[in-house]
Amino acid sequence: MRTRTGKTEDDPIGPSAEEAAPAAPAPRSPGVAVLTRLLVVLAVLAVAGGGIWLVTRAATPEASPTTTEIPALQVKAADVRPGSVAPAGGAVAGGAEQQTSPQQARSTGPATLSQWAAQVAAATGVPARALQAYGNAELAMRADQPGCKISWATLAGIGRIESNHGQYAGAVLGADGRPSKPIVGVPLDGSAGVRAIGDTDGGRYDGDAGVDRAVGPMQFIPGTWRKWAADGNGDGLGDPQQIDDAALAAARYLCAGGRDMASPSGWWAGILSYNNSTEYAQKVFGLADGYAKGAQSVRKQG
Repeated sequence: MRTRTGKTEDDPIGPSAEEAAPAAPAPRSPGVAVLTRLLVVLAVLAVAGGGIWLVTRAATPEASPTTTEIPALQVKAADVRPGSVAPAGGAVAGGAEQQTSPQQARSTGPATLSQWAAQVAAATGVPARALQAYGNAELAMRADQPGCKISWATLAGIGRIESNHGQYAGAVLGADGRPSKPIVGVPLDGSAGVRAIGDTDGGRYDGDAGVDRAVGPMQFIPGTWRKWAADGNGDGLGDPQQIDDAALAAARYLCAGGRDMASPSGWWAGILSYNNSTEYAQKVFGLADGYAKGAQSVRKQG
C-alpha cells in the first residue's frame, strides 16, 4: 500500500544508518537509541493506519441527515394491558417462492407467497414486497423454531413503527428488498430521548464512526445485527438494509430463548425485548392485531 509520502510500506522511512552516519560516530546512550526506534515505529503505524482508515471509510455508507419523520408518532397505542392477551394470528399462505423454508401446502387461499402478499397488501395497506419478507420470515421460523409461532403480522407491526415498511424519510422499497436509500437512524449520542451507545462497528453499517445508529427497515443497532444477522433472501449475505434479511433477523431475535410468541406472556416479553417501552409494545399490538384481522378474508379465498 502506498502512503501519503509516496513511499510504499516496503520503502525505507529515511536513509540507512550507514548512509546517514559519519565515519566515526559519537556513541549514543542505549535509552536514546530505544526512544528513536520507538518513535520511528509509531510514525510508520500512524501512516499505515491512516491509509487503512481511508479504505474502510470509503466502503461504508454515509450517515443520513437527521429527519423529523418518526413513523411511530402516527400510530395509536392499543388500549390493552401488557401480558393480558396476544394479537390475533395470521397464517401465511403459499410459500412456493420463498427460499429459506419448506413449501407450505394449503387447500384454500393463494398458492404462493407473492400472490398472498399481493392480496394482503390490498387488505392491509402494507406494501406487498414488505409482506413477502414478513411472510417469508414466519415460514422460515416454522421450520427452524416451530415452537416460537412468530407471526408475519407481528413483524409487520414492528416494521411499520421502525421504518414504515422500508419507506423511512422518503425511501422507496425496491423489488430487490432494499430501500432506494440506506435507512439510518438518529445518532445514539445520549441527547434528549435517545440512548447513548458508543460506536461498535467503525461506521461499517451506519456510516458513523463516532456513535452507533440503528440501521435498515427493522432498525437494528450494529452490535445487535452482528449477533442476529440472517440471510432471508438466500443470496449468501446478511444485509440489515435488505428487508428479507432484516425481517428474518428480527424473527430470530424475538424467538430467542425458546420464547412462544403466540402466548400473551411470550409475545409481550419478545416485543419489550425489542424496545423496552410499554407504549411501543401497545402500538405494535394494535398494528399486528389489525393486520391479522384484515388478512382473514384473504385466507377464505379459494
